[in-house]
Amino acid sequence: MTMDLFSQFASTTSLGIPLILLAMLAPWLLFPTYLGHWINNRLLTSQNWFLTMFTKQIFLPLNSPAHKWAFLLASLMAFLLSMNLLGLLPYTFTPTTQLSINLGLAVPLWLATVLLGFRNQLNHSLAHFLPEGTPTPLIPVLILIETISLFIRPLALGVRLTANLTAGHLLIHLISSAVSAIFSLSPSASLLTFTVLILLTVLEIAVAMIQAYVFVLLLSLYLQENT
Repeated sequence: MTMDLFSQFASTTSLGIPLILLAMLAPWLLFPTYLGHWINNRLLTSQNWFLTMFTKQIFLPLNSPAHKWAFLLASLMAFLLSMNLLGLLPYTFTPTTQLSINLGLAVPLWLATVLLGFRNQLNHSLAHFLPEGTPTPLIPVLILIETISLFIRPLALGVRLTANLTAGHLLIHLISSAVSAIFSLSPSASLLTFTVLILLTVLEIAVAMIQAYVFVLLLSLYLQENT
């Protein structure tokens, strides 16, 4: 039973080749491309509106040096959002339920923000490890705590995204199995369970969108600290 629950998170293979790469490329293939016309269609207009609104929302509190990251973070938001939502379709695979994928995205971007801070404002970045006015006996302890809190940030980014998506997929799998299992015993109870399944699916769509936004928002906050 346990293997059946978690088998949905295993990457399928075809001819010995893992299809997780295809799942990660699929979001980019679905994005519309510009046709070179003077007037865009509704899909392109909606895409431009979303990316413009998201970029303004994320980079409004940031200073101008951080605006160089606008294209990278907007692309990351579109990538995560597409993968999270496509993973809710039947017979699909969600790469963002894999901790290795999420850490592969979180660690390099977090490390880039830290190195950027050390390069541009070394004294200010080092000052975060030791607040002003700290008693002398507490200096080693506070430095250790701040160092741990710094290195735990990418782990928290990856685990948060993985745990939220995995929990939602497991709940959908369990409730959908219960609908078919109790239908022969009590159709009314099965209908009630199916209603709960629909509501849970709507909630999971919201979670998929929110978690992609939170991932990019936290990266922007780390960037704000170091610029």
